[in-house]
Amino acid sequence: MANKPAFAQGAQVEHGKFGLGSVLSCNDDYIVIKFDDHGEKKFVTSIVLPSLKKSDRQPPVEKRRATRKKAAAPAAGA
Repeated sequence: MANKPAFAQGAQVEHGKFGLGSVLSCNDDYIVIKFDDHGEKKFVTSIVLPSLKKSDRQPPVEKRRATRKKAAAPAAGA
């Protein structure tokens, strides 16, 4: 029977080196965390667990990418 993952998906955590982040996935073998300032990182769960702390902050709002308007086509007769 499988153990319950250490952190649920969406849990907010803090790592000593990478700072604050959100858990993307977690199982007995690996945990994937998206850090605010360092992007996505994959760790061996048993190794990284001692260096993770739960955080009670709200998850950060995902930034939407700005869309650029297409440049106007040059005049046909010029």
